Amino acid sequence: MHAMQYEITLPADYDMGIIRNRVADKGHLLDKYPGLGAKAYLIRERGADDSPVNQYAPFYLWNTPEGMNSFLWGPGFQGIVDDFGRPEVQHWGGVAFAEGAGSSGATSAPPATSATPTTPVTSAAPVTSASSAPTSKAAKSAIRRRMRIPARTPLGAFATELAAEGARLARQDGAIFAAVAIDPRTWEAVHFSVWDHESPKEEGEVFQVLHLSTPERELLPQGRQW
Repeated sequence: MHAMQYEITLPADYDMGIIRNRVADKGHLLDKYPGLGAKAYLIRERGADDSPVNQYAPFYLWNTPEGMNSFLWGPGFQGIVDDFGRPEVQHWGGVAFAEGAGSSGATSAPPATSATPTTPVTSAAPVTSASSAPTSKAAKSAIRRRMRIPARTPLGAFATELAAEGARLARQDGAIFAAVAIDPRTWEAVHFSVWDHESPKEEGEVFQVLHLSTPERELLPQGRQW
């Protein structure tokens, strides 16, 4: 699994109805996109949920690098570049994914063993996939939390704890799914979760979900991915 996001920060007086109409017109185009596990079409509006900015910031979970590359080098992303300029694309390697309590297709992911920073990680739990396409209530909101990994942190223990946190998020009422990932270039971790209500209580930046494309969500491997 590969997590990806770009952020397009817009003027304070920007009419966010333009973005809503854009997603309403074009969001369905990725509903059957090969290699795409999920794409959440996200916005933040200045003054709502403590957001300081207006922003369009879609978040992707890719099953394959070929799918991700075909999007980035294809007409879909070029349309973003043409209309808004070329944004920096953030990318994180997948650590774990879990279907949520709000998804009828949720299966039991392998438990993420709790570890302390002094506990070595000696084995990996097997990865499983859901056997059929999951269904859930309509996505209303998403939460993203990013954090720097301190330089002296034992990475195996940190990744195990990160996976456990993703599983905890997915167990909360209203959670549709949760994913956690790490960028080893900047050593940044990200928690990302999608919810079926507008007021999740978890820590992080809150986004509105305008549309959720999930063409290969059932193929996203559940549990730890190492």
